[in-house]
Amino acid sequence: MTPSTHTGRPAPQPRNAEATRQRILNAARTEFAANGLDGARVDTIALAARANKRMIYHYFENKENLFRVVLERAYLDIRTKAARLDLEARPPLDAIRELVRFTWNYYISNPEFITLVNTENLCNARHIRTSRLLRPISHRFMRRVQALLDRGAHDGMLRPGLDAVQLVMTITAICHYYFTSRHTASVLFSRDFSAPEALRERLDFNMETIMCLVRRDRADTAGDGPALSGG
Repeated sequence: MTPSTHTGRPAPQPRNAEATRQRILNAARTEFAANGLDGARVDTIALAARANKRMIYHYFENKENLFRVVLERAYLDIRTKAARLDLEARPPLDAIRELVRFTWNYYISNPEFITLVNTENLCNARHIRTSRLLRPISHRFMRRVQALLDRGAHDGMLRPGLDAVQLVMTITAICHYYFTSRHTASVLFSRDFSAPEALRERLDFNMETIMCLVRRDRADTAGDGPALSGG
């Protein structure tokens, strides 16, 4: 039964603080992704979140801190989902293919992540620099990838001396750049780089590119140096 006041009117329901906070963060993610940090408006975020500006400042103090929380959540999301990849159970080459596929599909499903990261790079990473969460989770993931590379080198499937950070940055680069440039490239090269077939072709190309970089071949046994080494 709905509680009522002595006047007979329904009593106001207690504010669900966490639900309000989540609505603000979701609205802020959309606004920051669309307009960047400088162009984003707190009024627009409040309207989309069905909250007032006072609540936003109560939870997050200012727009800069709100952006920091949004960005931190975005990084935690991709790292948490990447942690679910069963890299250890797969043969090394298959595990690397899965990592490329995961990165590509994540960018397709989360286009806002790319624009948020672009904005933070324009800010020289000043927001994530203060995060206590992102470095540990990122280092933990890199240790898993490095163990995968070392295992592959030991088994003779991968080139020795591969560096996990270099590999992950290369996978990120070939996926990230495509999505930041596909609209201009579509005009300049008269192709629809957003079409499903074009996306499939590019994923295949990215896979083969990474395989060529990491796969051990006869040239390595003849004394050629490793690709993507950390030295």
